[in-house]
Amino acid sequence: MALSLDPAPGGRRQAFRVAVRMARRDIRRHKGRSLLIILLIMLPVAAMTGAVTLVQSTQETAAERVQYELGTTQARFRPMPMANGVMVQHPVEELQITTSDWDRKPGFTATDPQDAIPAGYDVLTESTMDLTAASGAADVRVMGRAVDAMAPAFAGKYTLMEGRAPETEAEMFVSPGLLERFGLELGEELATSAGTFVAVGTLRDAAYSDSNSIVYLRPGQGSVGAPAPASTGPAPTAPAITATMYYLVGSEPVTWSQVLEANAVGVTVLSRSVVLNPPSQEERGPEGAGTSSSAALPLTTYAAGALLGALALLEVGLLAGAAFAVGAKGQVRELALLAATGAESPTIRSVVMAAGLWLGGLGVVAGAAVGLAAAAGVVIVARLNGSVRFPGFHPDALLTVLVMVMGYVACLLAALAPARQVARQAVLGALKSGRAPASAGKASTVVGTVLLGVAAVSLAVGTWLAVSSEDPDVFFSRTPVILWFLLGGAVLGVASLVLLTGKVVAFLGKRAGRLPLAARMAARDSSRNRGRTVPAVAAVLAAATLASAGMVLAASQQANEQQNHYWSALQNQAVLPLSVWQPPLADGTMPDPLRIDPAEVVSALNAAVDTVEWTSVLRTAAIRNCDMRPELADASPAQTPTTSCLQYSLATPEGNACPVTAGHQRVLDPEDWRCQGAMRPYETQGSTNSVIVGTADDVERLFGTVPTAEARDVLAAGGMVVTNPVFVRDGHASLVAKDMRKPAPGNPATGVFQGYVETGQTEVAAAVLEPAVKVQYYGVVSPEAAATAGMRVDDSALLVQFSAYPDAVQMDKMSEALAGIYKDRYGTPLIERGPEQDDSLILWSIVGLGALITLSAAGITTGLSMADSQKDHVTLAGVGAAPRLRKALAGSQALMTAGLGTVLGSVAGIVPAVLLVTATGMARTAVVPWLQLAALLIAVPLTGAALAWLFTRARLPVSRREVGT
Repeated sequence: MALSLDPAPGGRRQAFRVAVRMARRDIRRHKGRSLLIILLIMLPVAAMTGAVTLVQSTQETAAERVQYELGTTQARFRPMPMANGVMVQHPVEELQITTSDWDRKPGFTATDPQDAIPAGYDVLTESTMDLTAASGAADVRVMGRAVDAMAPAFAGKYTLMEGRAPETEAEMFVSPGLLERFGLELGEELATSAGTFVAVGTLRDAAYSDSNSIVYLRPGQGSVGAPAPASTGPAPTAPAITATMYYLVGSEPVTWSQVLEANAVGVTVLSRSVVLNPPSQEERGPEGAGTSSSAALPLTTYAAGALLGALALLEVGLLAGAAFAVGAKGQVRELALLAATGAESPTIRSVVMAAGLWLGGLGVVAGAAVGLAAAAGVVIVARLNGSVRFPGFHPDALLTVLVMVMGYVACLLAALAPARQVARQAVLGALKSGRAPASAGKASTVVGTVLLGVAAVSLAVGTWLAVSSEDPDVFFSRTPVILWFLLGGAVLGVASLVLLTGKVVAFLGKRAGRLPLAARMAARDSSRNRGRTVPAVAAVLAAATLASAGMVLAASQQANEQQNHYWSALQNQAVLPLSVWQPPLADGTMPDPLRIDPAEVVSALNAAVDTVEWTSVLRTAAIRNCDMRPELADASPAQTPTTSCLQYSLATPEGNACPVTAGHQRVLDPEDWRCQGAMRPYETQGSTNSVIVGTADDVERLFGTVPTAEARDVLAAGGMVVTNPVFVRDGHASLVAKDMRKPAPGNPATGVFQGYVETGQTEVAAAVLEPAVKVQYYGVVSPEAAATAGMRVDDSALLVQFSAYPDAVQMDKMSEALAGIYKDRYGTPLIERGPEQDDSLILWSIVGLGALITLSAAGITTGLSMADSQKDHVTLAGVGAAPRLRKALAGSQALMTAGLGTVLGSVAGIVPAVLLVTATGMARTAVVPWLQLAALLIAVPLTGAALAWLFTRARLPVSRREVGT
């Protein structure tokens, strides 16, 4: 009978069963190592699952929107700021308006929302009121709502938390934040500008956080309703209703056609039926095309998260790989016996791979479960505490499965390298000692070199696609492709460095001849036992890559926020109005504004706080008694002896405009000098206080810069000091007067407001003096130039410089002092506090976290390596090596592992992070925090070496004598 060499039927399946059984038994025998691998896989999967779930949970669903905004009502009607009757709202985000015609129609008058309500519905109202409440000696502004919150139709929108519903006109609902803000308890009184009321219950509005200070009254309640109890608070006045919304209660839904009819008369509608079943693009029509929700996250945010997530999974795969490598070396004798009985290399590999299947499956399932549970806990706690950051718990099945697959693949790849290495070992050598090193093949070097080249090409292509996109509109269309190239290049770069680590270790081992004994032995031992050294270095490399990339992204984002901070004034300055507009009269005419005495304001501030350094009255071309009704714009001049509707700004000379794209008006080059400085990059309209009439002293106060001799001379000669050279040509600037009653024709392609119609220009001599920060001033003009331009100059604002940013108590005192002066027409002063000041603290926190992650990786891998090299230490002790030599050897091994991994990881993290920031426009410039990176490069290796030296025992445990030795 001929010998058949054909594979036995079902042999592969049977071999796999054997491998799975052996792997399961090995996992049970080594519970500590198995649990470590499961945790290494579980933690990043849990972190990524929790992160994506929390991100998705910040996005409000249609059902949540109608529940939180409408309760059980059918729709909400409210006024919409419209210039004509062709504007169309977004079906879901009703305050988003789109149109091809932004021009104001003289004959268009918006309809009162209650007149646009269709018949057949009961109507509930919710009004916003201007209120103040007594806090100690201060009267501070609070949010006021006039609404029947306990109406059954508002179920789901308003929820009674504690206490009971008000039963008399002297009782009210409040928010939990108001109780905390004013130190009240239920049953106590609060004096408000509408009367004194007893807080009998706390109410939660699903659309507002509990931390807000809100007073809830019933419609008509207050000084105009039933008498309120006497109090020592402010004299009750009728609460000023600023806006009213109307809720429709009925069985019939409000359709999209009814919404369009309401839009045509200047009313916006949030309809339950429309939100749950949005109209198609064809039904929206040409005016409603192209609308989108404002809740979408920027693509660059996803890009940064994807990069950090990919690096985190790669780190875990490499850490698990180190653990698998140690486990496989412990199995080498058992696997060699299996090979001696006739098992093939695939069967031997499958034993180690089966361990990856078991441990990876347990890790990703546990990680997904923990991540979802943690995210659910965060959402539940946030909702219970009254936060509206998370509208609900929104697990994304697709993203969760994707994260699980990525973690599982990382685990299998981590097990693949040691599985192949063990399978290649010679059976005879393995049976003899169990420590026969695998031959150092060239495959990993070749593959690593190729991958490094592919990574470089991928990064270069992504960068080229970004840099060559001179038109920002083209760049934004390419962004997804650019991100794929950059993220792919980053991951491939780390993988290539991991594959090349063996050659780097071998190179260092050959150059270690002049090092001290312990360091020399560590370098040569690492080169000789690359099977345990490479996974350890690779794991630290991945951790350092993650930390360095995170630092670059954070530093760049912080720098971008610093550069783009909106400066309302210099730091710790406030601009208080000296002229306050009054509500229009019944016939639509505008009354004279309330005039404020600056001396009275200064006296009140000085009595309230002791941090006022100086004050200065600002003189501008203030708007006077301007009747803004469109139908009167062409019937009367923009300026008369008693009125003025002119707003002044500076014209941009031809050729000095910031270049933007024709399509979406995006800035072509942010670094262009025409797009930088005060009042840039976009063509801004400024405000009534953007052109100041004054002297050189005003220049220094407003700009934070000492005027130059040229600036003083030009101002003294009747000229102007300008904040930005873009407005100056040949030593002159053009003061432009614009009629605020006449909006300029809009751009149909972009929908961007184009300002007002120009009525005249005046050329004035100008000197440029750039301010210390990008304050919102065109400049300071002399009184002579202002008179030439026809300005009606008036004391319009008071500039106040504080020595420090006020705390909450000082804010309350100032609010109380100003409330009596401004007659409740002005709130708490807006004081410029500047950009965030804790940048360095954030960066050092990232350094600490990155160092902890990297040090953990170094500690885990060093511990695994030390466990694997225990026999080497026994040999050293046998030949007479002192304990301090073995401790120094352990420290040197940790220093080499952590140092090499940190250096390579920093390079692998900095390069793609810089390219990602630069290419995607995540920030204007990429910032590399060298000081923090240096701390990471020095602290991690030295700390790892010190810990390895400290925890290496001087006395070795007694080991059993092995068979054959």
